[in-house]
Amino acid sequence: MTETSLTIRRPDDWHVHLRDGDRLAMVLGETARVFGRAIVMPNLSPPVTTVKDAAAYRNRIRQSGKGARFVPLMTLYLTDATDPDEVEKGFRGGVIVACKLYPAHATTNSEHGVTDVARIRPVLARMEKVGLPLLVHGEVTDTDVDVFDREAVFIERILAPLVRDFPALRIVFEHVTTKDAVDFVAAQAKTVAATITPHHLMINRNAMFRGGFRPHAYCLPVAKREVHRLALRKAAVSGNPKFFLGTDSAPHAVATKESACGCAGIYNAPVAMSAYATVFEEEGALDRLENFASHFGAEFYGMPVNEDSLMLERAPFTVPERIGDMVPFLAGETLNWRVAGLASPTKGPVL
Repeated sequence: MTETSLTIRRPDDWHVHLRDGDRLAMVLGETARVFGRAIVMPNLSPPVTTVKDAAAYRNRIRQSGKGARFVPLMTLYLTDATDPDEVEKGFRGGVIVACKLYPAHATTNSEHGVTDVARIRPVLARMEKVGLPLLVHGEVTDTDVDVFDREAVFIERILAPLVRDFPALRIVFEHVTTKDAVDFVAAQAKTVAATITPHHLMINRNAMFRGGFRPHAYCLPVAKREVHRLALRKAAVSGNPKFFLGTDSAPHAVATKESACGCAGIYNAPVAMSAYATVFEEEGALDRLENFASHFGAEFYGMPVNEDSLMLERAPFTVPERIGDMVPFLAGETLNWRVAGLASPTKGPVL
């Protein structure tokens, strides 16, 4: 029987870009209206590298007026010079919940990232000791490595040794894009998990080249071959708690996407849950969406699930061609699921 509605625990987004300033004010509402919490990426310009930076950024998010019932979870951007004491101070003080490893020049605003993981071994050892998770953008940046192979090479050269050398370090392999990554994560201890985006579940690399170059389908890591997309879908709906929701929603203005050197990133926050519901329904696994979206991430981070619920309904939802000066994921397409609102456990519908 076809479902006409679906109510799940309010989900969390374990990987999102909220930007700052005017852009923050434009995009925060789309995340906050759906997700109870979100891991906020620190790759601002300049990046969030200190506890003071993280606390100030959290205050700007809270003061934006767009997320009264939303909790931003802050992270530190690791550099070659990161101090282990600074990391521990931020964690024990309740300011940060994780640190982010960007290989230098791997993606947007990553030029200050880590040039060699060996340089941050003291930081990783401290994180392992205190129980602070490491979030990983899993690509090498060597110019001799094909862009479609960078994730697989990262696993071999960097991630596998990391897991071996720091066996108690909790690691989230973020926005995985390959069967290689799925297989690696599935084979590790419970300290290693992964997030999966809606766009990597719905498009393969052909989407970037359909009738010409399509910059709004360009992200990093780039979408891969169909075999990899199918592996991601299988992992997402598997019920394996190692795989959970992380949108990697990354807003950019049209002018910076449609340019001679277009920015990487897909703005999917306005359609994320509609897209995930579509994928899970197509895979015959709507009953598993709640665990993927609302339980597994919270369990990995040691947090309680949200008390309120998200209501989805089967109704046509046509994605706007533009939202402000941004083109959202699936712009102009019609999906079968839409977000109907939130429900309080005691007060009923609230949105």
